[in-house]
Amino acid sequence: MKKKNDDVIRSESLENYLKVIYKLETEIGEASTSEIASELDISSASVTGMLKRLSTMKLVNYSSYKGVTLTDEGKKIALEVLRHHRLIETYLRESLGFKLAQLHDEACTLEHYVSDQFIDKLTEMLGDPQYDPYGHPIPTKTGEMPERAETSLIDLEPIIKGKISSIDSRDNELVGYLDQLGLIPGAIITLTEKAPYYGPIKLILNDVEISIGYEVAKILKLENSSLKLS
Repeated sequence: MKKKNDDVIRSESLENYLKVIYKLETEIGEASTSEIASELDISSASVTGMLKRLSTMKLVNYSSYKGVTLTDEGKKIALEVLRHHRLIETYLRESLGFKLAQLHDEACTLEHYVSDQFIDKLTEMLGDPQYDPYGHPIPTKTGEMPERAETSLIDLEPIIKGKISSIDSRDNELVGYLDQLGLIPGAIITLTEKAPYYGPIKLILNDVEISIGYEVAKILKLENSSLKLS
């Protein structure tokens, strides 16, 4: 499917590239050909060809052997697609009861095929949420990103209580495990014990003790404003 917006002929492939470049640029400042290829699971040669096309369309800043960044127009499209994606995830979770591990893949399929009118209605129905079910910010219609101060669970010391604000992982098995445990955004937990040298971490959730590994704890973030000594 292709659609026209601001004189740019868009496709699912083009939107996926821009979304991935935005993700990498946000995380590390710029995207490389190899990193984009890894994210999209395609060859570097294919990425190079697409980057040249996106550069000609003035959607990215690209030259050989240098990092890739989005132009203002490229960022605008990337944020629009990301907004679609995260609102769809929220709808699937809140209205249709999808499990947390199912949301990302389903939204990846749908995000390219919904109209602006549909997204406006979805936004109204959901109450214009700021964050998706993983706790990730939803870009506003004008392209602004909500912000909040968070701290990774592994950077906190016991005994401290707080609210999980986000899960920083797209590993569906791991996300499903956390969903099953109830360690999801909005859950109030108490960090009671933290073993040294990347050892297990013990939490209290709903009066039940839970033990999780270091790698699991690393992806859980707590909202700073909710933290208090327990």
